[in-house]
Amino acid sequence: MLGRPVASLERLAMESVRWAFSYASWVPCREDWLLAMRLVQPEEKERIGQFVFARDAKAAMAGRLLMRKLTAKKLNIPWNEIRLERTSKGKPVLVNKINSNCSPFSFNVSHQGDYTVLAAEPDCQVGIDVMKTSLPGSGSIPEFFRIMNRQFTEEEWRTITSMRTEWLQLDMFHRHWALKESFIKAIGVGIGFDLQRIEFNVSPAQLEVGKTYNETIMLLDGEEEKDWTFEETRLDHCHHVAVALGKPEGTKEKHAEVPCKDVTQAAFTMLAFDDLVASAVPLAPEDPACWDNFCSRQDSPARQSSNSR
Repeated sequence: MLGRPVASLERLAMESVRWAFSYASWVPCREDWLLAMRLVQPEEKERIGQFVFARDAKAAMAGRLLMRKLTAKKLNIPWNEIRLERTSKGKPVLVNKINSNCSPFSFNVSHQGDYTVLAAEPDCQVGIDVMKTSLPGSGSIPEFFRIMNRQFTEEEWRTITSMRTEWLQLDMFHRHWALKESFIKAIGVGIGFDLQRIEFNVSPAQLEVGKTYNETIMLLDGEEEKDWTFEETRLDHCHHVAVALGKPEGTKEKHAEVPCKDVTQAAFTMLAFDDLVASAVPLAPEDPACWDNFCSRQDSPARQSSNSR
């Protein structure tokens, strides 16, 4: 039905995917932005056009292009036939019917700081979050921690505040935050989940740039969750990425075997704009007004320019 033997489809679908795109360093020209706006669904184009800041529009655009590239490449669905929607909690899902012989393939995206990232995995629930360590918009770091006190357990705060300097404490804070968000996004519960129900025992204490670790464990309501694996990566000195991998939805047995536990840790591949659109097929004709709209925006809130170390 999709034009390739089933065996080939299964082989492709069984591969882990970890992609990252630096939207902060992407300075689209007129041709590139107009092309990008032709490559997403009409409702996505409208949503991207409503962002106040150009930086946010670029981040959102990168996320949609990453998801479409993934679907076209791994599931062999023509770009212009891909249908993406959101759940009631905002999690992106693929609507297209997939060949029943293919392994279930879950994906998730995140953007914050300078990057948009994507993780995809067969036979797993997947959640991803990227966090940039940056100074609070106003006030001191201790005051920021006081405001955020209820988001972490006492043990997590002990770990965060045990770091030698305030900057390292802030860095550990954002590492924990990425871990929590990755789990919330994987289970798709959205706002309202009590973050103190989950506690992370992070390991190792220091992460090297470019390496992937899966030693951190999570406790849910005080009990270790053996059905979840958490990958951690530093894309650079200030960006943490956490990927939550859990048992497939519908698995009843408490500690059923989870195929994704045995997947080789995948390193993040940095993609350029040309990589994102390499196999793309436009969904709509060119709309010159999109470029004028994009150019009329400020890149980002003024205070963000001094909001990182």
